[in-house]
Amino acid sequence: MRVSIKSKAGTFAENKDVARDLRITTIGPALSRGQSIILDFTDVTGATQSFVHALISELIRQYGDNLFDKLYFKNCNDAVKEIINIVADYMQES
Repeated sequence: MRVSIKSKAGTFAENKDVARDLRITTIGPALSRGQSIILDFTDVTGATQSFVHALISELIRQYGDNLFDKLYFKNCNDAVKEIINIVADYMQES
């Protein structure tokens, strides 16, 4: 399953309520069915740490490192990659 972040959050992903809803209604249910998810960041110029945290932190708590066997981030620019890595590293340490 491919999810366009731009179509849900716009070119700057900052609304944590959108991220939370996406996690609850789309990503979480697909993962629980064993599906792989591609989060496509095409044309997203940036994202806030709170957006990414709301998008994946609960899933990291639930699935641990195994999450990244089924959840993929595609077409991320360097700024977005850095935010994703910060959140993922923080959640895996805690």
